[in-house]
Amino acid sequence: MEEELKCPVCGSLFREPIILPCSHNVCLPCARTIAVQTPESEQHLPALLHPRGPTPAAAAAAAAAAAPGPGAAAGSTACPDSECAAGGGGDHADKLSLHSETDSGYGSYTPSLKSPNGVRVLPLVPAPPGAGVPRGAGPASSSLTCPQCHRSASLDQRGLRGFQRNRLLEAIVQRYQQGRAAAAAAAKCQLCDRSPPEPAAVLCEQCEVLYCAACQLRCHPARGPFAKHRLVPPPAHPGAPGGGGDGGKGAGGGRKLPTCAEHDLENYSMYCVSCRSPVCYQCLEEGKHGKHDVKPLGAMWKQHKAQLSQALNGVSDKAKEAKEFLVQLKNLLQQIQENGLDYEACLVAQCDALVEALTRQKAKLLTKVTKEREHKLKVVWDQINHCTLKLRQSTGLMEYCLEVIKENDPSGFLQISDALIKRVQVSQEQWVKGALEPKVSAEFDLTLDSEPLLQSIHQLDFIQMKLPPVPLLQLEKCCTRNNSVTLAWRMPPLTHNPVEGYILELDDGDGGQFREVYVGKETLCTIDGLHFNSTYNARVKAFNSSGVGPYSKMVILQTSDVAWFTFDPSSAHRDIVLSNDNQTATCNSYDDRVVLGTAAFSKGVHYWELHVDRYDNHPDPAFGIARINVVKDMMLGKDDKAWAMYVDNNRSWFMHCNSHTNRTEGGVSKGATVGVLLDLNKHNLTFYINGQQQGPPAFENIEGVFMPALSLNRNVQVTLHTGLEVPQCVKQPKLPNN
Repeated sequence: MEEELKCPVCGSLFREPIILPCSHNVCLPCARTIAVQTPESEQHLPALLHPRGPTPAAAAAAAAAAAPGPGAAAGSTACPDSECAAGGGGDHADKLSLHSETDSGYGSYTPSLKSPNGVRVLPLVPAPPGAGVPRGAGPASSSLTCPQCHRSASLDQRGLRGFQRNRLLEAIVQRYQQGRAAAAAAAKCQLCDRSPPEPAAVLCEQCEVLYCAACQLRCHPARGPFAKHRLVPPPAHPGAPGGGGDGGKGAGGGRKLPTCAEHDLENYSMYCVSCRSPVCYQCLEEGKHGKHDVKPLGAMWKQHKAQLSQALNGVSDKAKEAKEFLVQLKNLLQQIQENGLDYEACLVAQCDALVEALTRQKAKLLTKVTKEREHKLKVVWDQINHCTLKLRQSTGLMEYCLEVIKENDPSGFLQISDALIKRVQVSQEQWVKGALEPKVSAEFDLTLDSEPLLQSIHQLDFIQMKLPPVPLLQLEKCCTRNNSVTLAWRMPPLTHNPVEGYILELDDGDGGQFREVYVGKETLCTIDGLHFNSTYNARVKAFNSSGVGPYSKMVILQTSDVAWFTFDPSSAHRDIVLSNDNQTATCNSYDDRVVLGTAAFSKGVHYWELHVDRYDNHPDPAFGIARINVVKDMMLGKDDKAWAMYVDNNRSWFMHCNSHTNRTEGGVSKGATVGVLLDLNKHNLTFYINGQQQGPPAFENIEGVFMPALSLNRNVQVTLHTGLEVPQCVKQPKLPNN
């Protein structure tokens, strides 16, 4: 808990702590030290902001007194009493006149100090004699930056007196100091041969023994095996405040009830939820909190105490889990030690049974076992230290919060309760999932086979002895979209067998044989261009220099029943203009230009429609399918890579390889809908205008991979509609009697 009671500026226990707007605390003397005043002009500050009383020599003496000496403690240099009193009396005592070299009027450099946590502290620099308030100089603004969160807070005309005193924290610090002094006096050396023993000066955390100064030098020198031991001050005894005793009951019971900072004769009786501050009845009568949510002080005190207690229960549960986890880690250390020794003994027995050629190789293998054991031990020790640090921080926060809960000062409690509740909740959240799980296992994945021939001895290596394990498919990341599938996998946890890559296999979507679709080191793969409305089985395996590991479990993936696609801007002719998320197409040229869809079909029945949004001057747009390498600067169907129907306002023709066939009456106009039915089960292509079949099936015996296609010029605008089910009247078109 001691870390909670130390000022972040001076590093010492809080003295007259005040609450900053960000809910952090700082000593009042330290606040005077780090407060900064910034004049709005480059002239000297108004005389009202300059401290009255001390001369420049006195200010320099105060700064010299604040400077840390060679033997001074690190936590006692930032806010000495002499410096805190250097500002004199009156309202200006909470303000400092701080200047840089450019605005002070002096050419000499003003020295600066640093507190233990690195906060820069400038000594007081008074104005030169005779310097008054220059004409036109604007008012100076005072501010204070929080040393923890670095948020800046502006000071009003009251200066630092505008911040509320943290009376609860002040009382807890006082009790803690009294308890620590009593505990230090009660602790006795455990190795003294004197009667009575000398008071203990230090405690060794590793040995868990109390030493006086003489016994520590004699029995626990800071060298040899004791060099890495940590010596700390003796702990507080259980009866001391902060150590679990009942010292908190009387500390606040006889204190005078706090009065309002604005009205000295009024006690706090209400709590403003909007301002998060206790108020008195006179504050309410003056209308300062007229539209705020104001509640009784006692009710809010009990409510916040209940919230803090509930949050503490969560942290307490996590602390218990952490203690159990530490026991588990210590047992893991013992198991690693024992297993390491077993592996060493087995290795030595095998190597000793071999001929002299194994002697040199034996030493190398022993080294690898030792490195493996040291690595595991280091990982576990690092995890122990990390968990211990978190546990100590949580325990300190819990003790501090329990001391706060013991207090009977509602207003003081409510001043800090919101910040404490947030801190406790954050402390609970730091025990994230997986934080209380060991990072390594106690088992050693090392195996030595003593059967190989002598000429293979020098090729023996632990990492070459085992195949990679079975990969685990991550079903939550595996998905299908349209006619593509995405698969993800990972290796089992605590696996040390090396993996050089993975092999992903997929069947043909029709229960056929598996084929390799990916070989590489990635653990995520997307396969495009699959069949629609098909079921695929996928599996993955890992490989290394020893060979290929076993297959994972199979995952079944179903592609979309119908195709969702748009026009493809990457393959379209440069004169094509796409809009409406690439679903609407037009053209900048009077010549016909081709645009393809983003989907490719090689199997199944697919149907899509194109709505004619604009139709001017009777052009001949063409609708159909094409290969990926179709010519895009002429009408669709004029080369051998496209199968299309081109249509005007009166009639239509089918065209492939520039061959026109099956002239059919009936054309298109603005608002017309053209349907395209591609049946790759029957290998034919059929067209529809406004729901009616346009002529016979246009093309038959077509095979391969096809993409939706369209050609148009600037007189036409078309919008694509996909994801449509094949209409019942379209599924069985009437065929001509040929």
